[in-house]
Amino acid sequence: MKDNEGGGGGGGEQLSVSSPRRILSFKKDQRRNVAFPEEGDPAASFGVSGEYGPKPSEVYGFVGSITTIVATAVFLVWAYVPETWLHAIGIHYYPSRYWALALPTYITVTVFLALIFYIGLNFLSTPPPTSLNTLFDEFSREPSNFNPGLEEDDIPIEPISDLGIDEVNRLMFGDLS
Repeated sequence: MKDNEGGGGGGGEQLSVSSPRRILSFKKDQRRNVAFPEEGDPAASFGVSGEYGPKPSEVYGFVGSITTIVATAVFLVWAYVPETWLHAIGIHYYPSRYWALALPTYITVTVFLALIFYIGLNFLSTPPPTSLNTLFDEFSREPSNFNPGLEEDDIPIEPISDLGIDEVNRLMFGDLS
């Protein structure tokens, strides 16, 4: 029998799927073929893509998430547990409770003011809608009318250029008259 019988067209096509665990064959004319990878083959293990060990971004993400959870727990204990309980477990030095309310408030106000400043800066740096600077700048290029009289197959690709607003309106909205 040929290799491609029972599996569709094309000569000699491979009818198997490589899986991290085993190789499955989809040929109808054979008994089920399941091959298990060898024990010492590092490329056959699941989740390994040629590099061993975790990626640095995964490590940083894990450490960052654990640090965030621990810092949140310490903050909540510091902010809500009474002083007598902290003294009972041996914690005598900690910042004033004023900062438990002031620090989040300062951070929230700072982020809010930064957003307002960013939006205001964008409004100041944007030209008004009536300005021609919204249509043209120092990098604007008009399309060239270069027509050397070559045959259709020999015409070079036109250099990059900007479309005029009248051309854009004509292409988008058609002839409305």
